[in-house]
Amino acid sequence: MLAYKEMNREELKKELESLKKDYEQFRQENVNLDMSRGKPGPDQLELSMGLLDVLNSKSDMISTDGFDCRNYGVLDGIPESKKMMAAIMGTSMDNVIVYGNASLSIMYDAISRSYTHGVLGHTPWCKLEKVKWLCPVPGYDRHFAITEHFGIEMINVPMDENGPDMDMVEKLVAEDEAIKGIWCVPKYSNPTGISYSDEVVKRMAALKPKAEDFRIYWDNAYAVHHLYADKQDEILDIIAECEKAGNPDMVYEFASTSKITFSGAGVAAMATSKANIDSIKKQMSIQTIGYDKINQLRHVKFFNDFDEVKAHMMKHAELMRPKFQAVIDMLESELKPTGIGQWTNPLGGYFISLDIMEGCAKKVVAMCKDVGMVLTGAGAPFPYGKDPDDKNIRIAPTYATPEELTKASRILIVCVKIAAIEKMLEA
Repeated sequence: MLAYKEMNREELKKELESLKKDYEQFRQENVNLDMSRGKPGPDQLELSMGLLDVLNSKSDMISTDGFDCRNYGVLDGIPESKKMMAAIMGTSMDNVIVYGNASLSIMYDAISRSYTHGVLGHTPWCKLEKVKWLCPVPGYDRHFAITEHFGIEMINVPMDENGPDMDMVEKLVAEDEAIKGIWCVPKYSNPTGISYSDEVVKRMAALKPKAEDFRIYWDNAYAVHHLYADKQDEILDIIAECEKAGNPDMVYEFASTSKITFSGAGVAAMATSKANIDSIKKQMSIQTIGYDKINQLRHVKFFNDFDEVKAHMMKHAELMRPKFQAVIDMLESELKPTGIGQWTNPLGGYFISLDIMEGCAKKVVAMCKDVGMVLTGAGAPFPYGKDPDDKNIRIAPTYATPEELTKASRILIVCVKIAAIEKMLEA
């Protein structure tokens, strides 16, 4: 097949006619496919069913420090749970607070506390004329929803294969006191799947922000979510790097077991400095007497140690690899020859990021929906839901079967081709 840019108008029209016949065939097939969210598949959830059996009415509910997990208390998590979450994040348990089931709730609370009560004695953000935030793009839509909810002005920061544009980040935070934070998914980033290079992590940790209450929101959501046993990205410990750079208080790191065990019924944690922990715990003590310690204990007993966590994640990988491969194979065979798309081929995480011809993403997503296939909304990986180039599509391959993903990819590729040719013929 010729690349589309090498075809003349008549060849493009003929190709378009054939593609539209394929599209009409999809319409008649009553397709019902969903690649909109990064959810574990039912087969992945089955891996953790033993979690429900490790505790019963006869179980010992006493933690390693002698605390009865059935009772009130232990605001920041039982020691063995801190140890497990620290191992997942690659930091020390002394830096960890264990919360409830979802890291997104911790991030929301962190911004809410900063907004109403300030950060380590600084002016609450609600009393400031303007609060701004850096948003590496494409990124995680739920991050952007939080900052938008609080009326925080979001600034796009471009990403490459190493992470955010650090020249831009360094310049902006040094010049503007209104910039109070940056969203980061440093490992197998949502949606590109890239991992931050050592240089990017070190430069991030060494930032010299004008705002003393600036914080890096380091969402290490995919810390152990590798797709391969022999090819795995690793990133530096941001907590340790901030300490080395003389910025121990500048980072909040987040993680959870939501895509390790059960989504919505896992354990979430934050890692940060002692000063931050002391301040956060004072405010937490008003909010709660303690989170679900029985669930913390259940997870610890299910895994026993970090080696078992890693072994468990390889079981996830065995199930996920064929799904990612089904999408990549279709993109390579059906879209690559046309020259109208680029995509990531990540070593972990939950997404594939597809860039198509500028000005076509919204049209493609709408066309897919029209035949029964749901994708993440065009623009979702950008603040305010606005992709400035209208070209990025996030693909979430984990929930469907490989067979369904092959069919879904075929539909997506036909729509991408139609949109591209129609745009080219308009020129």
